Amino acid sequence: MNGQRISRRSFLEVGGGATAVSLALGLSAGPGLAQARATVRAAGQKMPNGVELPESPPARRAADSVGFAIIGLGDYALKQMMPRFAQSKRAHIAALVSGNADKLGQVGDAYGIPRNARYSYDDFGKIASDRRIDAVYVVLPSGLHAEWAVRAFAAGKHVLCEKPMALSSAECERMIAVGRRAGRKLMIAYRSHFEPHNRKAMELMSQGAAGRVRMLHSVQSYRMGPTTPRENWRASRALAGGGPLEDLGIYGLQAALYLTGEMPETVSATVFRPEGDPRFAEIYASVASQLRFPSGAMAQLATSYDSAGANFAEVRGTSGTLIMDPATNYSGQKMRLEGRDGRAFDMGDPTLQFAGQLDHFANAIRDNSPIRTPGEMGLRDLRLIEAIYASAAANRAIRLNGDGSMRS
Repeated sequence: MNGQRISRRSFLEVGGGATAVSLALGLSAGPGLAQARATVRAAGQKMPNGVELPESPPARRAADSVGFAIIGLGDYALKQMMPRFAQSKRAHIAALVSGNADKLGQVGDAYGIPRNARYSYDDFGKIASDRRIDAVYVVLPSGLHAEWAVRAFAAGKHVLCEKPMALSSAECERMIAVGRRAGRKLMIAYRSHFEPHNRKAMELMSQGAAGRVRMLHSVQSYRMGPTTPRENWRASRALAGGGPLEDLGIYGLQAALYLTGEMPETVSATVFRPEGDPRFAEIYASVASQLRFPSGAMAQLATSYDSAGANFAEVRGTSGTLIMDPATNYSGQKMRLEGRDGRAFDMGDPTLQFAGQLDHFANAIRDNSPIRTPGEMGLRDLRLIEAIYASAAANRAIRLNGDGSMRS
C-alpha cells in the first residue's frame, strides 16, 4: 500500500462487535492477538467515494485472453486494479461478485459485464459452470482470503489472491494444498515484483551495484483517521490480523528479501498499541523488526498506522547506497544509486505493475509458465510475520529455518 490512507477493500460484516471479534492466527503475540475468530463474512457495501467508472467497456486484447471474476468491489478493485485491465494484453474482466446489487449493476454496466455474469456472495458457487471465467481475483479483506480462495478452487478456477495471502501460515498451507488437489494455479498479488523500478533494484543488487549489502532500512506508514473495528476492516483483528504489518509492512519485509537475495536467520521485534484509542482496540499501531541474514547483512523494518506517511527502502552496501523513495506506491516511484557509480533511474511508468501482474498470471494459465509470486511465497511471508509477532511477545530474538518458519 502507499504511505497514505487508502481504503482498498471496504465491504465486510463483523458479528458481535469488538468483544466478540477474534483471530485464529496461531500466534502468541501480545494481548488478545490469539483470540478465537468470530464469524465474519463478505457483505456488500455502498459504492466507495471517488470511483471513476469507464465511459465504455474495455476491449478484449487477445483471443486467448484469460477471463477473471473479480470478487469484492471496494476501493482497490474499483480505483486501481479494474481500470488496469484495459492495459493488459491477455486478461479481461469476465464476471463480478458483490453483495450490493445496486453497485453490482452500476459497475457491471460500466464494464460491459453480462447480467448473467454478475454474481452475489450467496450464489458464488454457480461460477463453476460459467466457462467465461478462468480465474478468480480475490480482493476481499485479508481475513476472508483463505475461505474464498478455497471456494474458487472448488469451482474449478485459478486464483489470484491479494496480499497478505491469509492471516496464518496454516491457512496458507491449506490454500496451497487445495489448489494442488484441484489442479489449479495460485498466485499472490505482490505487484512490486512487476513494477519497473523494483525490478531494476533487484537486478542492481544481484549484480553488486552497491557492493556487499550491510544494512537495509525500510518504512511504510500513514496516520489512520478516527475509526473503530466495526467501521473499518483494517482496524478489525479478525479481518486484518495484527494491523499495519500485514497491510503496509509486508512491502518492507518483501523488499528486505528481494534486495538482499537472502532469507533471514534471526528476527527481533517490538510492537506498540496505545491504550484507550478506538483505532487500536484490536490491532497494533506500530510494529518494528530487525532481521539478520547469513551474510551478516541487517535489515531494520518499521510500519505504522499512527505516523506521518512514508514509503521508502534504503540499502547500504560496502561501496554504495540504493535509495527508493517512494518505493512501492501505486505510482511515482523514484530510485537512485549513490557512490562510485551513482546515478538516478527512470524506469518508465510504475503503473505498468498492475497490467504486468495480470499478464504474468494469464501467461502462467495459458502457457504453464512459472509464477513469479506463487502461494509458496505468500506462505513464506506469513511464517516470517508469525516470527515477528512471536519475537515481540517473547521479547527475544527468534531463530529461523530457511523457509521462514521458527526453529523449535
